[in-house]
Amino acid sequence: MNTYQQKWLEILQEANLKGWTVKSAGDDIYIDMPHVTDLKLIKDNLPQTLAALSLDITIPKSRLKFIFHNGYENFEYILNPEEQDLRNG
Repeated sequence: MNTYQQKWLEILQEANLKGWTVKSAGDDIYIDMPHVTDLKLIKDNLPQTLAALSLDITIPKSRLKFIFHNGYENFEYILNPEEQDLRNG
C-alpha cells in the first residue's frame, strides 16, 4: 500500500460513514455501501466530493482506483489517471 492510498483510507474511514465499509484492495480502495445507496447520486457527485476531501492531502498524488459497491451494482472511479487509463477509458 502506498502512502497516498493510506492517506485516502484514513480520510474515508475517519468520515464515519454509517454502514459503509472502506478498505484497501491491493492498490485500490474498495467501498461497500448499504444496498439502499443510490450509486448514480454518488457517481454524479464524486469528483466534487473527492476534490473537497483532498484539500488536506499534502503528499504527492498517484493513481488510485476507488471501487464502489452497494450490494447490487458497482462502479469504479480512477483518481489521477495514468496515460493507459485515459486510452482505455
